Amino acid sequence: MVELKDGSIKNVGPTNKHADAKLFDVDDATAREFGDKRVKLVFEDDSGNEVQVALFPEQVAALADDIDALTADSPVFE
Repeated sequence: MVELKDGSIKNVGPTNKHADAKLFDVDDATAREFGDKRVKLVFEDDSGNEVQVALFPEQVAALADDIDALTADSPVFE
């Protein structure tokens, strides 16, 4: 577990940790080049919270294929 106090992260307990980041109600999503070999996806909500993900082109292509499949088959896109 970690604690956030006055903008600082404080370790609580053992140091062998992992983290998950979730951001819902995204207001802005962008993609841009990141270095010579990757694409950076940036997601931000209206509170200024931000998640950045750097992917290789083949990962971006696979994600685009997943999105294309969803647009064809999912009721989300109706």
